[in-house]
Amino acid sequence: MNKHKLLPNIRFKGFEDEWEDTVLGKFVKVYDGVHQTPKYKNNGVPFVSVENISNLYTNKFISKSDFDNNFKNSKPTSGDLLMTRIGDIGTVNFVKNNNDLAYYVSLALLKPKTKDFKKYMNSYFLMYLIESPRTKKELWKRTLHIAFPKKINKNEISKVNLCICFNWKEQQKIGNLFAKLDKLLGLQRQNIDKLELLKKTLLQMLFPKHDTKIPELRFKGFKNEWEKEKLKGYIEKVSGNDGRMNLPTLTISAAKGWMNQNERFSNNIAGKEQKNYTLLKKGELSYNHGNSKLFKYGVVYELINYDEALVPKIYHSFRVNSKASARFIEYLFRGKKVDRELRKLVTSGARMDGLLNINFNNFENIKLYFPEKAEQQKIGNLLSKVDQLIELENKKLENLQQFKKCFLQNMFVE
Repeated sequence: MNKHKLLPNIRFKGFEDEWEDTVLGKFVKVYDGVHQTPKYKNNGVPFVSVENISNLYTNKFISKSDFDNNFKNSKPTSGDLLMTRIGDIGTVNFVKNNNDLAYYVSLALLKPKTKDFKKYMNSYFLMYLIESPRTKKELWKRTLHIAFPKKINKNEISKVNLCICFNWKEQQKIGNLFAKLDKLLGLQRQNIDKLELLKKTLLQMLFPKHDTKIPELRFKGFKNEWEKEKLKGYIEKVSGNDGRMNLPTLTISAAKGWMNQNERFSNNIAGKEQKNYTLLKKGELSYNHGNSKLFKYGVVYELINYDEALVPKIYHSFRVNSKASARFIEYLFRGKKVDRELRKLVTSGARMDGLLNINFNNFENIKLYFPEKAEQQKIGNLLSKVDQLIELENKKLENLQQFKKCFLQNMFVE
């Protein structure tokens, strides 16, 4: 930023006027949502909260009479903005139509003050201006620091300082650019959702349903029934290490799989206990028998991205024998096809440390359905390719998010 003038680092060609300091309340009137959780209905007026800010879509509804009573002077209409005011403060979305929409107190409605608003302020521009780093800082300065989660009062939102351009054409160009970026982000999220749905469907169809011996979907050339056998017939335990403590130290994230402790926790949390960690080699697996939202009965991940690593001793680590495919066994657990068997082993739920009371002996004696190894390999390889596609699409999403972040930093005054 120019030290003497209020100018952004990047501008569209033809715009040179200096930007000006002002306050948000000059342009909009701020309204709170309802303070009490309403009585939900099966249909009626959609009711949104913080978790719905990305698309303003919800499956919660309130009655039309409740809506009319609570939102007499604060009904969202096309061109208004809804902004999070609790937790992740300053995330904004644009109200695109005049359909009735109710909102919780965790959101604030920013409604243009005059009918001539559009003559001097582009709503899309204002939305992204609020999301810019400078305005976000101003919002956070006015939060109630004694509150948890953090929140900002309605009256403080109006006092937030802004630095804006009053050239409507420049506003329009900036707003349209970010609107297109958000459209790309939305399409990218849809691509990921479709791949996640494909993976979920494959996990359901490539493995037999409960008490059946043939899956709904099979590769050509495989007709034999799957055999129900103990897991121990396909694996052998891995334990101990050879004293090398300079290897990568990993932990399992239920959602992301193997992660370096330095990456997940910002440092190595193993401490003195690291000398007891298990040496795991590429292609070997660990069962994290911790209870999580994603995997109630734990999850198995194969070590793929490291040749060797140290992993917590508390995990049940193992390798497969010549009858099994490691990738297949990983997806057998990730597809929750083993939960029924694991549930039988849990006698007293999770311990204080979140681990399920499942020892290795019980773990290896669970009975599961197995096809011949060639079919295992095909199933594991297919699901692995879908996961690779999902990872690639997630990286594209991250790149687009970084691209938007960079433009928010440079197309608005810092």
